[in-house]
Amino acid sequence: MKYLFPRALCALILTVASVCAHAQLVVEITRGQENAVPIAIVPFGWESAGAAPFDVADVVAADLQRSGRFAPLDRKDMIDRPTAGDQIRFQDWRYLKSDFIAVGKLSPEGADRFTAQFELYNVLTGQRLTGQRLSSNAKGMRAMSHRIADIIFEQLTGIRGAFSTRIAFISAEGTPPQQRYKLIVADADGENPQIIANSTEPLMSPAWSPDGQSLAYVSFENKASAIYVQTLATGERRRVSARAGINGAPAWSPDGRMLALTLSRKDGDVDVYTLDLSSQVLTRMTFDPGIDTEPQWSNDGRKLYFNSDRAGSPQIYEVDPAQPNRATRVTFDGSYNARPRLSPDGKQMAVVYLDRGNYRIGVVDLATKSVRVLSQGRQDESPSFAPNGATLIYATQDRGRGVLATVSVDGRVQQKLAASSGDVREPVWGPFPAK
Repeated sequence: MKYLFPRALCALILTVASVCAHAQLVVEITRGQENAVPIAIVPFGWESAGAAPFDVADVVAADLQRSGRFAPLDRKDMIDRPTAGDQIRFQDWRYLKSDFIAVGKLSPEGADRFTAQFELYNVLTGQRLTGQRLSSNAKGMRAMSHRIADIIFEQLTGIRGAFSTRIAFISAEGTPPQQRYKLIVADADGENPQIIANSTEPLMSPAWSPDGQSLAYVSFENKASAIYVQTLATGERRRVSARAGINGAPAWSPDGRMLALTLSRKDGDVDVYTLDLSSQVLTRMTFDPGIDTEPQWSNDGRKLYFNSDRAGSPQIYEVDPAQPNRATRVTFDGSYNARPRLSPDGKQMAVVYLDRGNYRIGVVDLATKSVRVLSQGRQDESPSFAPNGATLIYATQDRGRGVLATVSVDGRVQQKLAASSGDVREPVWGPFPAK
């Protein structure tokens, strides 16, 4: 118990956010690329009377800036406000040293329906790179703006944008014994927070289903740990494991049919199991007397990675679910590797790594087994890859408060996301939305 479970529980025990808008996360970019690409996101035209109902360009520019790869031009420096390609005087924008320019317009299309049409151009050549027409109701305008940012990001980087995705995390407000725990789902930029679960007892270990429609998590609402699966659209939830002892660290299989989880049995041994959600059939995966926990499926479902202290300190192992009890060690660099999380391409694994006395986020190259340390905190934990593999989100401390942070996989772009009050922890990045 010395190495794994206190730390796993610490990483599990949640964090903050409040019920309304003041609970949203505030983003602070702490490091961006030195050679961020200059781009102009011109305010969209509004083809109707009165003020535009939403500032699409503001959200697009903020998304691109948060990525750290782009440096949007400040609006006060724009000498013109074109809304279509044939209105762009490219020489003016070259003078402003913008490499690319996006222009567009927003139009009403009946009751509570709006259309946004945008175009992206190369300023140097005048070439039109892409353009699309998207529609939304008033409630979906922010999501539509994220989608435009995704399209621009992918066009210019070759990497699918993840601005339209969501994150889940835990928040804790107040002081014991008056703490309140919340499971929050928010947009990737911290906006639009929604409370999924709310309890005076700890909530832990949120995990997205592969289709992004449900969350599994641990709740202590009945003074003992139990694992629940909750459908986000309806709020319906069901308890899937409430066995005596520990019920922890749920992880979905790629097909969404099973959970891997950590259980303790009557003999006190802590092991990894799989649970078939439809039949409730439980299968034991590990049998070592050490502590085996924090399971993570491989992307093809043919392996389970987990954390074990069977060699004397926490390291990552793998086991074939078809051949339980034949685990092999994966990590050898360093005396502490925990909380494994795979990249979308399956080539890298994020871990909590002990680096010169500090717990930091490292990435293991699964081919070479080498580790790169990406974060710089003293107690960083709970890493989770964005679905495009370009960024990691994790939990850390800032002036005594629990906050979230992100870092690009090359370590060059970093930012913090703090709530207006309380602590936030255990972030997990959701999958791409269905097309």
